[in-house]
Amino acid sequence: MEGSLKLKEISYIHCDAYAGGELKHGPIALIDKGTAVITLLTQEALKDKMVSNVREVSTRGGNIFAVVNEGDTTTKDVVDSLVYIPKTIDLLTPMVSVVPLQLISYYVAKQKGCDVDKPRNLAKSVTVE
Repeated sequence: MEGSLKLKEISYIHCDAYAGGELKHGPIALIDKGTAVITLLTQEALKDKMVSNVREVSTRGGNIFAVVNEGDTTTKDVVDSLVYIPKTIDLLTPMVSVVPLQLISYYVAKQKGCDVDKPRNLAKSVTVE
């Protein structure tokens, strides 16, 4: 969800984050030719199901960018592009996998000409009442 939030905050592009198991409960209906999809394929226990989801997106014409663990030799055959992150324990993987998502957000915003240092309508802190 952090990657989705960053993309919204600094590039003003609408995007949503979903757990892989939720793809067939609505989000798949939004996929058509050219839809950009970023997927995190970093948990071995979920890999087969996630690759199945990636194939569903590909069948509908989506462009798939994947974040995968170093040493992954199978994913490159089912996605359009990917980036490797250092393999670590599942508990720490989110801290590593968020970095490429933040970089994607940064470069998309720069490409659009957005001021990445001063996003509009954001406060430095959030007050909860």
